[in-house]
This record gives sequence, structure tokens and C-alpha cells, in this order.
Amino acid sequence: MWFTKNFLSFWFVVYIVCYRSHGVSNNLQIKRYSYLIGETQRPFQTVVTSCIRDDSTKYFDFAVIGSGVAGLRYALEVAKHGTVAVITKAEPHESNTNYAQGGVSAVLCPSDSVESHMQDTIVAGAYLCDEDTVRVVCTEGPERIRELIAMGASFDHGEDGNLHLAREGGHSHHRIVHAADMTGREIERALLMVVENDPNISVFKHHFAIDLLTSQDGSDMVCHGVDTMNTKTCKVVRFISKVTLLASGGAGHVYPSTTNPPVATGDGIAMAHRAQAIISNMEFVQFHPTSLADEGLPIPPTKTRENAFLISEAVRGDGGILYNLDMERFMPMYDERAELAPRDVVARSIDDQIKKRKEKYVLLDISHKGRDKILTHFPNIAAECLKYGIDITRQPIPVVPAAHYMCGGVRAGLQGETNVRGLYVAGEVACTGLHGANRLASNSLLEALVFARRAVKPSIDHMKASYIDQSVSRWWDPPVIPMQLGCNILDKIIKRTKEVRKELQSIMWEYVGIVRSTTRLKTAEQRIGELELEWEAYLFQQGWEPTMVGLEACEMRNLFCCAKLVVSSALTRHESRGLHYTIDFPHVDERSRLPTIIFPNCSTMNTTWSSRQLHKQQMC
Repeated sequence: MWFTKNFLSFWFVVYIVCYRSHGVSNNLQIKRYSYLIGETQRPFQTVVTSCIRDDSTKYFDFAVIGSGVAGLRYALEVAKHGTVAVITKAEPHESNTNYAQGGVSAVLCPSDSVESHMQDTIVAGAYLCDEDTVRVVCTEGPERIRELIAMGASFDHGEDGNLHLAREGGHSHHRIVHAADMTGREIERALLMVVENDPNISVFKHHFAIDLLTSQDGSDMVCHGVDTMNTKTCKVVRFISKVTLLASGGAGHVYPSTTNPPVATGDGIAMAHRAQAIISNMEFVQFHPTSLADEGLPIPPTKTRENAFLISEAVRGDGGILYNLDMERFMPMYDERAELAPRDVVARSIDDQIKKRKEKYVLLDISHKGRDKILTHFPNIAAECLKYGIDITRQPIPVVPAAHYMCGGVRAGLQGETNVRGLYVAGEVACTGLHGANRLASNSLLEALVFARRAVKPSIDHMKASYIDQSVSRWWDPPVIPMQLGCNILDKIIKRTKEVRKELQSIMWEYVGIVRSTTRLKTAEQRIGELELEWEAYLFQQGWEPTMVGLEACEMRNLFCCAKLVVSSALTRHESRGLHYTIDFPHVDERSRLPTIIFPNCSTMNTTWSSRQLHKQQMC
């Protein structure tokens, strides 16, 4: 077991990443470290009034950052006990949840079992999963599905009237509950409908979360809410809350090609890291094996996509076969499970085929299945492909791997608690230990549902014991919107920031991709550090100040932070396990079967803008 229940006292041994210079770990220290998690956290004895006072500061019992399945499911439960602000970066539906096609895995078939689901999860996770977490999620999953159905989510049923259960790669049984190939969209629709009718929940759309508001209380870090920027009005809005839930999703846009929506720029992970939350397992970036390859489309897209179009795991689970461009089936050469191997295996196999054959994509063929079955199970995929001249009932689909999911994130206990008092996490932003070194297909929505629900009771207990004086809002100077710089300078900053973003993404794809090496990782580390310092110098030469905020600049700041966390973590793991494959250490080393842990207080790491909070830390 690598994490303790409820953060009770427990010794465990981990790898630690220590930053030593420029915010990038040029001289990493790797230690086997015995770390004592403190006793159950004390409530912060301050007062919050549960109401909105003015346009610039708002007071709530609970602040929820993110409007995907984790954030909305949590909000609906805690709203029974207090006021809730759901803070979302774009429109409420624009989340990773909305783009999830395959489904939710749960043991709902009599021939299936919790033990079987656990075993599949642990095998896919390359035996780095936390067994307690896996058991909790697999056991509680079926009830979470039933709750969704009771809330109005509509899933596909078979001819016998029971839920139709699909099978995907890595699963030994049919256990995927789905709504055609748009499961996430259906769950999001159902939850948003209930949220909109809840008088205790206020949704703040187009509010970009800038930094968590924290203070030091003895040896404890305490979270009091979050600063945001209304991207429509360009005004800073401060949320003071008794409890904060981070459910902000992943960081797919640290890479140039990702299935994630544009909002997935690692904001939650970066904010939590700057707030001195513990971060774990960031080297394990999941590349989905099959996104639509634009290079292979008869009718090419007229403009560059903001995110790659996902071809669901369920296509392979339903019998889809992978071929190279000579129509040679290749997966059986790499793994006896063939197309049903876990995602890390399939992605590496495709990557190997593309590189060896000097081609740009491979083909995924489902056309040997019946037309009606294909169109019933995959209507969204069929419609998208048809727009570009591919009839998937008759032709193979050109596919290529794309960044898809962060298995690492903010380290969480079994109730979503973090080492920062008052801060909880759920969904992709969290590292609960469920996924280990590689996520099993359709376990992500399941994890989000289970941990959103498990975080409710401790959040309510903390809320009831907290009293925050309204003057707490004056503890931190507000961020500054840089209007005084003028339109010309701001346009120049935005233009240069967009260029830097593409450069960072290119570095990550080239040197920190599906197959890695120590030399390439060190090259990435150096180039990212230089690029960040160059970008920051440019900003400050233009008159930018460390307290200033803008959407593009803050996203860039967060992308730099997450990229450095991924590279630093990858450099510490001297083995190949799950999603982290390095040619210098091509085998699993059982001595290394430990999570990677990043403690921000290891050394002086906050020397760059991306690594520092905008406000000065308060002591209480």
C-alpha cells in the first residue's frame, strides 16, 4: 500500500523529486524516504459567511473548480449542506468528461466480480496501483452508476432490457456502461440539468482559476479559496470558501496533439503545486492509441483542430483490427492480447510501426462488423469520419496516438484529501493510486464518480468546523489585469506566448513522448528551462509584472509548470513501467515499484514565475 487512509499517521517509502535550480530539476536528488503523514487535520478556526457580498469577492461554503463529472457530482452532494460555487473556465459542458466516448466500467454482470475488475486494473497499472484504492473504486462503482441513472442519465440497453455492457482493452469481462459513443456527454448533460435546478449551487462560467489562496498555520498549509479571472469582463473575482475541491481535469495541451479540449492546460495541478500540495506520478502520461489521423483523410480538415478527435477504445473492444498501410495486422506480434492489450502496449506498438515503416499513421478497421451494429454503437465516430470522406462501415480509419490522460496529479487520500488543509481533489487532477503506471480503459469516469462522492463527508465536517472572518479576503493583494500596458504591447505578448506554447509542445512531443531516453529527457529539461526564462524575460521587458494576469500568459505559466513536473518525474524513474518507457532502462525493476513523489519544499524551486503564487504567503 502506498497511501494512507484519511491521512492518518503511517510510514511509507517513496521516491522524492527535489528541485534545485531555475524551477527545473537540473540536479535532482532521488531519495528513499520515510515520511510521516500527520494526524487527522485540524479545522481552521475562522468564519465564512455563506453569501455573495460584491462583484470582486464572493463567499461560499464550498468552491468547486471544474465542471466535469467529478466537480458536478460533488457539488450536488455538498449543496445539501451549504452554498456552492462551481467555477468553470469556459462553458459548463466544456470538460474532459464531455469528450469521453467509451463509458464507465463497473461490475454489473453476474459472471463478473470485484476481484476480476481489481485484477484487470492492477495488471493494466503495471502493479503500481494502490490496492486499497482499487478495491474501494471497484466495490463502490456499481452504486455510483445506479445513482447516475436515478439522476436521469440514459445508458444503452440490450434486447433483454438490461444495461448493454461493452468490453474494452485490458478488461477480462464485459463491464462498460455506455451511451453509444457519447457516454461522457450524456453524463454531463444529466448532471448539469440537476445542478441548474439546485438553488444552493451557483455556476460561474468563463472564470479562469489563477491561484489558490493559502496561508501558513504552523506547519500546515491552509486553503481559503481561489482567485479567478472573468475572461469575458477581464475582471478578477476572488472566491473565499471554507472548503475547495479541485476537479479541473488534466494537462493534455502540454503536447501538440491531444484528445483533450482546449481548457486542459494543467491549471489545477500547477495551482496545487504552487500551493505546496504533494504531486505524484507525473511521468505516467497516457497516449490514447487511436485518435483520427488527419494526414490519412480523403477530405483534409480546412483548419487545424484544437484537439484530436478520439476513436474510442470500444472500437477495438468491439472487434476492430489494427493494420499497417500494407494491410498487415501487427498487434499479435507485440502482445498475445492483440488489439485488446492495455493502452500503453497498443500505443507503443503503433508508434513502433510508424517509425519503422516511416509512415504517418496506421489503420483501424471495424468494417467487417454489421453496418447496423457499427452505426448503433458508434454514431458519433461514424458521422465525424464521414465528414472527411471515410465510411467506417466500409473503410478502415486512419489513426495515430495522441496525449490523452494524466495518471499522475495531486496526491490524494481515500477521501480525496490532500496535505493542504481544506483542499480536496477528484478526477483527472488527482493521483489517488487507482491507475498506477497506466489507466485501464473506462476507469477514469468511475474514479471521478467514486472520489467525488467520498470527498463529501470530510468536506462537510471541515465546513461545519470552519469560521472565516470576512476580512480574510484582504490578506492577499489581488492579481492585476494589465490594461495599462496598452493593446499593442498586450497583442505582442499574446503573439509571443502562443509561439512559446507551440515550442514547448514540440519539445514535449519530441523528447518526452511515448518512447523516452535519459539523454532526450535531459535535453527537454534544459530546453524547457531556457525557453521559460526567455519567455519570462520577454514579458518583463514589455512591462509585465509578477502580479499581472491574462488568460494566455497564465495558461502558459501552468503548462511550463506541468511540463517540468513530467520531465523531472520521468528522469527519476530508472525502469520502464506502464506508460513510462525508456530505452536506457527497458525492463521493470521491482526495487523501483514505488510512486514518484514531488515535495515542493525539498529545496528552493520557486525561482520562476510558473512556480510561484502571485500573492505573498500569509502566516496565521
